[in-house]
Amino acid sequence: MRWTRGTSDADIEDRRASGGGVRGRLPMGGGGLRLGLGGLILLAILSVVFKQDFLSLLDQMPADTTVSTNVPSGPPADASPEETERFEFVKFVLNDAQDTWEKRLPEQGHQYQRAKLVVFRDAVQSACGFAEAATGPFYCPGDQKVYIDLSFYDELQRRFGAAGEFAEAYVIAHELGHHIQNQLGIDAEVRRIQQARPDRANDLSVRLELQADCLAGAWGHSTAQRNLLESGDVEAGLNAAAAIGDDRIQKMTTGRVMPERFTHGSSAQRVAWFRRGLESGRLDACDTFASR
Repeated sequence: MRWTRGTSDADIEDRRASGGGVRGRLPMGGGGLRLGLGGLILLAILSVVFKQDFLSLLDQMPADTTVSTNVPSGPPADASPEETERFEFVKFVLNDAQDTWEKRLPEQGHQYQRAKLVVFRDAVQSACGFAEAATGPFYCPGDQKVYIDLSFYDELQRRFGAAGEFAEAYVIAHELGHHIQNQLGIDAEVRRIQQARPDRANDLSVRLELQADCLAGAWGHSTAQRNLLESGDVEAGLNAAAAIGDDRIQKMTTGRVMPERFTHGSSAQRVAWFRRGLESGRLDACDTFASR
């Protein structure tokens, strides 16, 4: 992927040197923190090691609304050249994606308000509660921030074979998709229906995640138009989407696929919606709730 170093820090909170802050309950579901990609990977690994279905815990975790007490603290003194380079790349992706949505959303009848990206190590306190690195990248609607521990990318490559810069970019773009859903009121409406109709909770969660995949693809469409993509980039993004499909993770952990427990969508679904966004570049092409 063609990208530029030294982009703006205005939307970045670098908390890598601050530690984890005040420990609290790890929130998942409800109106708070969603289990991130890394959290799914962790549960997959635990299930394989202990031969138990830890993914079923997703149905039992309570929500939390702990208020953040952390403040930005700057980069750590021991950052390696590789980590520094990855930090620069993440900054570029965040800025480019948000610049794109600031232009594209008004064209489609909506305004875009920029999110913040919090980069941390090991653990972090957010408006949605306390989270460890194993939670993976996540978006917190309570403070409109995306959170990521950069070591997640090592896990994504090592455990699931999803390598490449565009695969890494897809992760940030997906979480910004949740930010767009929050701004448009989609997230709040989904949570309202889930509380009223618990029998539809998993299906609606899948549709929410697939829409974020599509929105990530829509940003990818803009990068292709601007000749930022190189050979193999699209394949890397599609591979990342496929790598974290619920069916693939369930097969690895339990040896069987249980669609009724899907929360993010199958590999085929994630690839299909990411590809739809890539091909269309439009918000109205990402209506996963109208599709069957």
